[in-house]
Amino acid sequence: MSVNFTNEMMERYSRHIILKEVGVKGQIKLLNAKVLVVGTGGLGSPAAMYLGAAGVGTIGLVDFDQVDLSNLQRQIIHQTKDVGKPKVQSGKETIHAINPDVNVVTYNEWIRADNILDIIKDRDYDFILDCTDNFPSKFLINDACVITKKPFSHAGIIRFQGQTMTYVPGQGPCYRCVFQNPPPPDAVPTCRQAGVLGVMGGVIGTLQASEALKYILGVGGLLTGALLTYDALRMEFRKIKLGKVENCAVCGKHPTITRLTDYGQAPCDLKGAAERQKPC
Repeated sequence: MSVNFTNEMMERYSRHIILKEVGVKGQIKLLNAKVLVVGTGGLGSPAAMYLGAAGVGTIGLVDFDQVDLSNLQRQIIHQTKDVGKPKVQSGKETIHAINPDVNVVTYNEWIRADNILDIIKDRDYDFILDCTDNFPSKFLINDACVITKKPFSHAGIIRFQGQTMTYVPGQGPCYRCVFQNPPPPDAVPTCRQAGVLGVMGGVIGTLQASEALKYILGVGGLLTGALLTYDALRMEFRKIKLGKVENCAVCGKHPTITRLTDYGQAPCDLKGAAERQKPC
């Protein structure tokens, strides 16, 4: 779709336009792009805000929750005045305050096996961000993206640790290749139980936004075939090479998962997952 740049748009996106890797053509790609952000919490907040500021034309926000006072320590898309408001509504208002060019589509619902494909197909999203905080949603998003051949960025944070990886169809392993199956319910602590340093969402969430922007623009290297981990206490990043599992249940040569399934809720603890390369 062609875009007629106004003087205001030329000024707004000027720092993009002077980049040789972006330019006017790249900015048009961003304005025509559609990114779905599942979860408007610690990860989704900075990711959605930066995607909106960058001029991604359509941003979908998926979340069933309402803003709680305890969210504000890390979920920067929401403000004190938004407590009690649906997170998708608060997120939409913040993105529009940053950039009125953006079309924000809200889905005030919990993703499930019976609705996630409809949500993805609703605007035929180009890229999906998994900004959720529990294993069942992460496996569901992975399986839905593999089945619909949609690229996505996975991420998770807890305590002082974070991790992220990117799946692109035909280019490396999916989330299930690495973590296989969800752990038993209540096997690992939640962020509510274990805590999380507020800025962790900013560090990892902006990396997810970076992956989405690079994918849309077709520049640079993505975190396909690699898991990037971050330890804030040690201020260390590690990039761990990952191999595709040929007999993966969803992206392997002979997949056994061809229908989506809802799993019991079990939150994600990242500690040691990179080393084990099995469910954290």
